[in-house]
Amino acid sequence: MARLSVIIPALDEAPRLPLLLADLAAAPLPGTDSEVIVVDGGSRDATPSIARLAGATVLASAPGRGLQLDLGARRSRGDWLWFLHADCRLPPGWAPAVAACLHGDAAQHRAWCFDLAVEGAGWSLRLLELAVGLRTRLLHRPYGDQGLLLPRAFYEEVGGFRPWPLMEDLDLVQRLGRSGRIASLGLPLLCDGRRWRRHGVWRAAWLNHRLRRRWRRGLPPDQLAGLYYGAPARLRSRTRRRSAAAAVPDPSPGARRSPPRQDRRTG
Repeated sequence: MARLSVIIPALDEAPRLPLLLADLAAAPLPGTDSEVIVVDGGSRDATPSIARLAGATVLASAPGRGLQLDLGARRSRGDWLWFLHADCRLPPGWAPAVAACLHGDAAQHRAWCFDLAVEGAGWSLRLLELAVGLRTRLLHRPYGDQGLLLPRAFYEEVGGFRPWPLMEDLDLVQRLGRSGRIASLGLPLLCDGRRWRRHGVWRAAWLNHRLRRRWRRGLPPDQLAGLYYGAPARLRSRTRRRSAAAAVPDPSPGARRSPPRQDRRTG
């Protein structure tokens, strides 16, 4: 019998976590001994209570997704590990697809993921999903919100998640890719679109690109996390500055106006 550990890092996810837990409970995996572990990063809402009521094991952790994922994996007992974000929804047909991985004859050095689907309407989100799908299939580099599924032995062989506040998923995926292969299950995992809606799709994608580039150049993950989580405040501050500049009254009709300066900030 296969043993599967579902590991879910969470922080203030009371509105979304029950939906994911219900998806998991609605389709039990035959021939599988499953456990669900919710690693709470200090929620101020009812996230831990909701997880316990659903039958999940709840672990307390300091906040930080890499730290939470690492703790959940170390405390789990499964031969297979499945990492899910608390705000995702499982697609129809997920159970047979996952069961085929658990009970198949696949090589040990292999991992699986889902396709990315972002909640919300608009062509920009659909283009984003298409780009992520191409990257996943051609480069075999999914992100953490694509539901990584892999054997524990493979996970431990490459060193597992590092307890980083950011880039923990890219770091693990790169190490997995050097030792094996990551394949898509061909099913969409629906992710909450809060961040994309808040920043705008292209602005958020540009921020992610810049952070990845800085990480590859050696900027420490804790500094990257400061840039990532401080982005909303910086964007609001920039908007206020531009709004204030636009509100400055024009000079008197007889005054000579200077040409506007080009804004060279790349932000």
